[in-house]
Amino acid sequence: MLMNIFRKRLYTIIFESDTKAGKTFDVVLLATILVSILLVMLDSVVSIHRKYFNLLGTLEWIITVIFTIEYIARIWVVERPRKYIFSIYGLIDILAILPSYLGLFFGVGQSLLVIRILRFLRIFRIFKLSRYTRAGRLLASSLWSNKEKILVFIVFVFTMATIIGTMMYLIEGEDSGFTDIPTSIYWAIVTLTTVGYGDISPVTGFGQFLASFVMILGYSMLAVPAGLVTASFITTKEVRNSQVCRNCLYDMHDDDAQYCKKCGTSLDKGGDRRR
Repeated sequence: MLMNIFRKRLYTIIFESDTKAGKTFDVVLLATILVSILLVMLDSVVSIHRKYFNLLGTLEWIITVIFTIEYIARIWVVERPRKYIFSIYGLIDILAILPSYLGLFFGVGQSLLVIRILRFLRIFRIFKLSRYTRAGRLLASSLWSNKEKILVFIVFVFTMATIIGTMMYLIEGEDSGFTDIPTSIYWAIVTLTTVGYGDISPVTGFGQFLASFVMILGYSMLAVPAGLVTASFITTKEVRNSQVCRNCLYDMHDDDAQYCKKCGTSLDKGGDRRR
C-alpha cells in the first residue's frame, strides 16, 4: 500500500509540471542537462581535456548515474513500461545514457571520439521538456494543425528550386560553374533561402536577371510558414492541462478532463496540483 502511494507520488513528480514538486524536478533536470552538455563541450577542448580529464570523467559519470536513475524511475512508475521504453522520449532517454556505458567496453582511442559525439544527444532532452510548458505545447499544436499546409509549401519550394535550377543550367552552362542540374538546383535552394554562399553565381545578363527574381521570391516565400504558424497561434486554444496518462502517456487533455481521451484511464489530479 505504501509502495503504491510512493509510486503514485513519484509519477506525479516526474511526469507532471503543474505541481510545485513537478516544476522543481523539471528545473533540476534541465540544469543537469545543461551541465552535461557543457561538460561535453569542455571535454572537446584538447587543453582542458588533458588538464581536467579525471574531473570531467567523474562529473560525467555522476550525471550518467543521475540520468540512469531517472530512466529507471520513469519505467517503474508508468502502467505500461513497454509503451514508454519504445516511445520517442524513451528512446531519447536511453540514447542519452547508453554511450557512457558502451564506453566501458572500448579502450582509449579514436573509437571514444564517436562515443563523445553521441553523448551530445542529451541536448534533445531539452526539447523533450518543451511538452511540459504551455508555450511548447501551443507551438507543437500550431505546427501539427498546419502540417498539411507546411508539407505542400515544402513540396512547392522544392518544385520551384528544380525548375529554376534547370533553367539556370540551360542559361549559364558549365563555363559559369553550373556543371549539372543537381548543382544548379543546389544554387537555387541556397538563393531561395537567402543563404547565398557565393560559391556559384551567374555571369550572363539573363542569368543575373533570373537570380534577382529568385532572391525576391525567396524573401516572399520565407514569410509563408511564419504566417501559417502565427495565424494558428491566434486561433489555437491554449492547453493549460499538463496531465499525463499513466497508461498510454498521452498528454494533450482538455483543462477539465477527468479521463484520458485516448484510452479512457482516470486522470488522478494528485494531492498538490494547482488548478
